[in-house]
Amino acid sequence: MAKPSRTEFSPPVLITTTEALNALCQGMHAETFVTVDTEFMRERTYWPELCLVQIAGEHEVAVIDAQAEGIDLAALGVLFADRAVMKVFHAARQDIEIFVLLFDDVPQPMFDTQVAAMVAGFGDQVGYDALVSSLTGGSIDKSHRFSDWSARPLSAAQITYAAADVTWLRDVYLRLSRRLEQEGRLSWVNEEMAILNNPATYRGDPETAWERLRPRTTNRRLLYILKEVAAWREKEAQRINIPRQRLIKDEALLEIAATSPADPDALARVRGITKGFADGRSGTALLDVLAAARRVSDADLPAAPQARDNARPSAALVSLLKVLLAAKAEQHNVAPRLVASSDDIDRLALEDSPDVPASHGWRKVVFGDDALRLKQGRIALGVDGRKVKFIPV
Repeated sequence: MAKPSRTEFSPPVLITTTEALNALCQGMHAETFVTVDTEFMRERTYWPELCLVQIAGEHEVAVIDAQAEGIDLAALGVLFADRAVMKVFHAARQDIEIFVLLFDDVPQPMFDTQVAAMVAGFGDQVGYDALVSSLTGGSIDKSHRFSDWSARPLSAAQITYAAADVTWLRDVYLRLSRRLEQEGRLSWVNEEMAILNNPATYRGDPETAWERLRPRTTNRRLLYILKEVAAWREKEAQRINIPRQRLIKDEALLEIAATSPADPDALARVRGITKGFADGRSGTALLDVLAAARRVSDADLPAAPQARDNARPSAALVSLLKVLLAAKAEQHNVAPRLVASSDDIDRLALEDSPDVPASHGWRKVVFGDDALRLKQGRIALGVDGRKVKFIPV
């Protein structure tokens, strides 16, 4: 397949009105696929602040100013719901989070070239510029990577830079999809896309926010308080629209859960909590959450999460399985991290029939079956020149 020339694309069009966006999207419904990217700001806010949406068809490329006065992005949502048009992204997760917030669903159908590149053997989380270079010989201009995309007016250079990502992405998609189809691996990509295609992936639950703090305790009271204050922090950060760490850092939240301050002076003694915060609206609300948590009787506290089995796998067996993983990934030209995680390896070493991703689907064929055979002594590893070989026993 010949590489599309940059000259096949019309100069990028800047879309600033609802009427122009409606006309653009109407034309894009006739495409078999469109490539999509965004520019957004999030350093100072909880919710991503969408600035631009870049979209390219076969010959047309547009940069949509999402902050243009009065613009209605509804037509974009209709295009994203059109199952006759594939929506192609690279490293889609943050982009999709924005569209789920806007349209309450993920674009369908969807293809992520970063996921596809891992399936095709380009390594773990390959960068977009490296992928473009490897597949097309082109290079990405990153001179505007750290632009303030919320500032207006946009310069001609910014518009050109923003448009370039989605024009190159057409080449990347065409080459990757053809390669994976020839290798019979498009179904692997579809399997990997299941998480990205689930809207729940992008809707954080405040009630589970405490889990990311990984507290090392089984104290039911402390865990309950931590769950309550972490949920409060998430909701408060959303309400004020500031990053959760800017509201209260994780370390301070853990100390608050451990000490359960009962008044503004005690709250202000927690490192990272100012007197102004403790005396203000947020501090008062947090103290109310703590007071309510203290009133819950011991009998009514939820059970502590079941402790994980502390048994440790054999370090030698883990190392052997990692060698097998590396060899099988090399044999099948796929990123090792996509095949099995470190947790998968530990569980494979410890358990006879662990229910892990490496034991299902294409991973089972590539690695999981041989991992169990290795444990059972049915295969051994040897060296043949510069490669690891698998020896039936």
